[in-house]
Amino acid sequence: MKNQWTSFLFGIVKVNINGRGTERFLNDCMRSNITIWSVKRYENKGLSFYIRLQDVHALRAIVRNSECSCRFQKRIGFPFLIKKSWRNNGFVLGVIGFFAVICILSNMIWGIEVKGASPETEHLIKKELSKIGVKTGKFQFLVDNPDDIQKSLTDTISQITWVGVELTGTTYHLKVVEKNQPEEEELVSPRHIVANKKAVIKKMFVEQGQPLTTLNEHVEKGQVLVSGLIGKEEEQKEVAAKAEIYGETWYKSTISIPLNTTFQVLTGDTKEKYFLRFGSFNLPLWGFGGKEFTTFETEDDEHSLKFLNFTLPISFIKETILEKEEVEREYTFKQAKEAALDRGKKEIEDQLDEDEEVIGEKVLHEKEENGKVKLTVLYQVLENIVKTTPIVQGD
Repeated sequence: MKNQWTSFLFGIVKVNINGRGTERFLNDCMRSNITIWSVKRYENKGLSFYIRLQDVHALRAIVRNSECSCRFQKRIGFPFLIKKSWRNNGFVLGVIGFFAVICILSNMIWGIEVKGASPETEHLIKKELSKIGVKTGKFQFLVDNPDDIQKSLTDTISQITWVGVELTGTTYHLKVVEKNQPEEEELVSPRHIVANKKAVIKKMFVEQGQPLTTLNEHVEKGQVLVSGLIGKEEEQKEVAAKAEIYGETWYKSTISIPLNTTFQVLTGDTKEKYFLRFGSFNLPLWGFGGKEFTTFETEDDEHSLKFLNFTLPISFIKETILEKEEVEREYTFKQAKEAALDRGKKEIEDQLDEDEEVIGEKVLHEKEENGKVKLTVLYQVLENIVKTTPIVQGD
């Protein structure tokens, strides 16, 4: 019989029949839609076969109308295991309780290790972790995920530059990089400093090397700004040129902004639901009913349950439903122009380093077309134009 494991789940019974008309008895079973398999005949003309537990009542009805005697020889399957186990319920409950306690303990926080931080910074980190609920004895699925913990620590503690948070087993491991750590001086070979793009020099500080340009001088891409050859021509010495040089450069951007825009925003109204996930099946726990949102987006926070060092195929899921609403925004030509300039400036700033900035802008062309304002803008940028190139023989 196919899918015997499903029959095992709901129970299987082995049946012995004896008497006259055993073949007729089997035919009556088939006509009553009783599933039979593994039929065997004995020397005394008796038969044995297996049926599902759910067909026992139908079989008894057939026995009453036949000349055969029937005996249930063996009972197999999950229902009989449960019944047998209940006779020893103390032992069964003890085993279940043992595994339940191990599972609970495996999903709690039992250690927090901080590496790379001074004692003062480590104290601040553990104090902040305690504020956000990350402490020993707390369930792992009731605290924020490692990414949120990392962001909270970085935003709150000014003494650290970066912190990595990793959950291994029942222990949180934190690797910390503190601020103001001395950098190892890089060993470099003799080199020149050249311009990496066309610019006008606005700031210049030469630490090592021979300057070949001055402030407000226009330079071309690839032009040597600071030479790595110093001293008299007869006694020149090769050094690694080092300097900070900022030039005024130019970026041309075309930006388009619609006068009328429809978009969706979060209202701030939320609803939370909780599930237990077994594989692909979600078992609802609480947080159901009440108001429903017409337009919304969902965020899932999933925590896998663990047993010792093993991750079980069971997860605790917190689903947050965020209500959204549609908003229509209308710009005048002037407002759209300002928004376009801000967007263009933001796009340029995203390409720059922290010490570089946009210092000016000039609108080259503007027009309104098909419900949109289109601008062509030239942005003036103060940026680092330093590029190094090694000194080769012949320079």
